[in-house]
Amino acid sequence: MTRFCLLPFLLLAGFCLQAQQLSLFTQYRENIGLLNPAAVESDFLAFGQNITFGANYRAQWAGLENAPSTQTVRGSYLYADGSGVSLMAGGHLMNDQTGPTGFTGLYGRIAGIVSANPEEGGLVVGLSAGAVNFRIRTSEIRFRDQDDPVATSDESQFFPDVGVGIFYYQMVGRNDDFFYAGVSVPQVIGLDLTIQNEQGEYVTQRVQHFYGMLGFYKFFDNNSFLEPSVWVKYAQGAPVNADFNLRYYLPVNFWVGAGGSTAGTVHLETGILLGDTAGFDRTFKVGYGFGYSFSSIGPTAGTTHEINLAYSLFR
Repeated sequence: MTRFCLLPFLLLAGFCLQAQQLSLFTQYRENIGLLNPAAVESDFLAFGQNITFGANYRAQWAGLENAPSTQTVRGSYLYADGSGVSLMAGGHLMNDQTGPTGFTGLYGRIAGIVSANPEEGGLVVGLSAGAVNFRIRTSEIRFRDQDDPVATSDESQFFPDVGVGIFYYQMVGRNDDFFYAGVSVPQVIGLDLTIQNEQGEYVTQRVQHFYGMLGFYKFFDNNSFLEPSVWVKYAQGAPVNADFNLRYYLPVNFWVGAGGSTAGTVHLETGILLGDTAGFDRTFKVGYGFGYSFSSIGPTAGTTHEINLAYSLFR
């Protein structure tokens, strides 16, 4: 029986640099619910909007053959008028493809906000659960032995996936600033995935990822705000990676941001906010993120581009 370990190929988007197997994001605060099922959306902390629908497209290492690409759609709802334990719920669909390997996952999430007033702060405990389809197009993999029988078939399997998280946010200061922090394991089940057919056996391994996030919203009297944040990532067999970012939202409904990571990458972002900006009852956001790596493979790997769309409202 032939056994072939596909770990070096699985989700190459992160493995080559940080041994990350899960999808990465430049505008990670806009996708915070995917990273931590207990996280409160940025639209609620910044504008008080408790319903958000969004979509994200990320092309990593543009110009490189078989480069990673990720697409997501998401939705979330926070019941802001309760006390005691309030409800937050949502879900997302994610598709990720890197060369011959990829996955598509559908997730739902539910969380409880322990707070007397969720609009001012609370402690959130969340859970996500879903199903993921892993795909391996072995016909596109270059084998050392071209006569290897496993090189003639394509395979896919469905597997369950579960994530857990804790998130804390609190209003502070005279301008109703917000502090937030959270930790999560978006993939609790460490999977040893084996796909087997008449021609062979293919083995992939996925390990738990541990995330930490910290940030602050500093509001000013001219309706602008400043948001510094950090996203810390750890996976077994890789060094701890920290991504730092600073975003400034201008009074003219336009924002700019910049940051970098300990992996030797830098990123820039910008975006506009459209809609009922006076009361922030209904808004539509368009954001763009750009990344570049100064690591040893940076010039070869190319650049990263990310587009984020979000429609938010208050109910």
